[in-house]
Amino acid sequence: MTKLLKTWLSRGPSSQQLISFNHHDIVNGSAFTAQVAALYNALHALPAKRWLLACNSSDLFAVGLCAGLLAGKELILPSNTQSGTLSELTHEFDGILSDTCLCEGKAFLPLKKELQQAEVSWPQSDNLGQLILFTSGSSGQPKAITKTLDQLDAEVSVLEQTFAAHLPHCSVIATVSHQHIYGLLFKVLWPLAASRPFLSDLVEYPETLTYYTSLFPNLCLISSPAQLSRLPEALEYQPQLRSPSLVFSSGGPLSHKAATDIARCYGMPPIEVFGSTETGGIAYRRQYSENEPWRAFASHQIKQDETDGALLLKSPYLADDNWLKCDDKIAQLNGQEFRLLGRLDRIVKIEEKRICLVQMENLLQSHPLVSKAALLVLEQPRVMLGAAILLSVLGRKMLADEGKLAVNNQLKSHLLTQFERVTLPRRWRYPDQLPTNSQGKLVAQDLLELFHD
Repeated sequence: MTKLLKTWLSRGPSSQQLISFNHHDIVNGSAFTAQVAALYNALHALPAKRWLLACNSSDLFAVGLCAGLLAGKELILPSNTQSGTLSELTHEFDGILSDTCLCEGKAFLPLKKELQQAEVSWPQSDNLGQLILFTSGSSGQPKAITKTLDQLDAEVSVLEQTFAAHLPHCSVIATVSHQHIYGLLFKVLWPLAASRPFLSDLVEYPETLTYYTSLFPNLCLISSPAQLSRLPEALEYQPQLRSPSLVFSSGGPLSHKAATDIARCYGMPPIEVFGSTETGGIAYRRQYSENEPWRAFASHQIKQDETDGALLLKSPYLADDNWLKCDDKIAQLNGQEFRLLGRLDRIVKIEEKRICLVQMENLLQSHPLVSKAALLVLEQPRVMLGAAILLSVLGRKMLADEGKLAVNNQLKSHLLTQFERVTLPRRWRYPDQLPTNSQGKLVAQDLLELFHD
C-alpha cells in the first residue's frame, strides 16, 4: 500500500500545488498551509477533544479537516446541519469548526479565509486524530461510524491505484456533499493526496456543470444516481462537445437506462462505486450492458454466505481483519465479481405478517407504469404501508387519462402476484420527484411528509 494520504498529510502540499478553485478564487498550497497552521495552533491550545466539522465550502472544510487531524482531535461529521440533526448529536461534540456558529454553548472556531502573507511551515504531528461520521441506522436513529486515518488512507491509496490511469491532470467537481463518506473521499481527500484541484463549490445546476466542462479539458465529475438520471434530459440527450474525462456515481445502483443516456451525452457510462459508510467502497462497474456485474477492488476479498446469500467482506478499509457480513444479498460469479440481489434487511410486520420492503419495491419497479418506488411504514391512524411512486411516462399518461384509482388498482393487482392483500400499501402518492438528498439517497422524513394531509 502506498500510504498516499498519510504521506501527503505528514508533509503538506507544495507551495504551488493548486488546492481548490471556483469562478472567482483559487487556493494554492502556500495559502492553504497558512490557513491550516493557524487553525492547528488554535485547536492545539484548546482542551476540547471532539469537534463538529461542517462547512459548505469544500476548501474551508479541508482546512478544518487537516488541522483537526493534525491536532489529534475527533472530528464529527454530521450528515447535515439541520437543527434537529444537531440536537440529536449535541452530546457527541464539545466544539464547532464551521463558517457559521451552528449552536450556542459550545467552543467555536470559525472557518474563514485568512489573508496571511508570512511564510509558515506545515504543522508536524505524531498524534493524528480520527473522523466520526453519522449515518442512518436500521432504526432510523443516527449511527456513529469511526474512521481512522489508516482506514481512509487505505481507501485513497486503492482509489488512486485503481483509477489514476483515467485521470491525467484532472480537476474534480462534485454534485454531492463532502459531509458524507463518498464526497469526503472522492471530492476532498483523494484529490488532496493526489494533487488534483477540486471545485470548492457544490455543482447544483446542469448549466454550472456545462460551464466547467467547457473550461477544463480534463474534468472528473463526482455525482449520484438521482442526479445523473436527471442530467441527460437537461443535456437534451445530445452528445456534448466537451465532456468530463471520468464520471463517478455512488449512493445506489444506477439504472441501465441512465447509464446508457449518460454514455450518449458523454461518450461512456459512469463508473459506479458500491459501498457504504461502514465499509467504504466495496466494488465498481461500468454498465456497458444491462445487469453488469460488480467487481470487488483488488485489495478486497469477498464471498457469499451459504445460509442467506449475504455478501461477506474482508477489506483494508475495515477496523480489523475479520469477515464482515453485509446486509446485501449477492450472487457470486467468481472470486471478485458478483451481482446484487437486494437488501436482506428492511423486514417489517404488517397485520402480523413479515414483509420485505425491498422485495415489494422491486416488484413495483418491474411494472411498466413505475419508474421508482419507495415504501415506508405509517404509524397513524394504524400501522400500514405507504407507497411513494415515481411514475414512468406510461404511468403519468394513465394517471392523467384515467385517474389515481385506476393506477392504484393496477399496481395492487401486480403486487397480489406475490403478496397477500392485507399487506398491500393502503396509501399511495405520485410525486413528480422522490425526495433525495445531495447523495441521491431517499430522505425518510421528506417521504413521510408526502403522507401528511
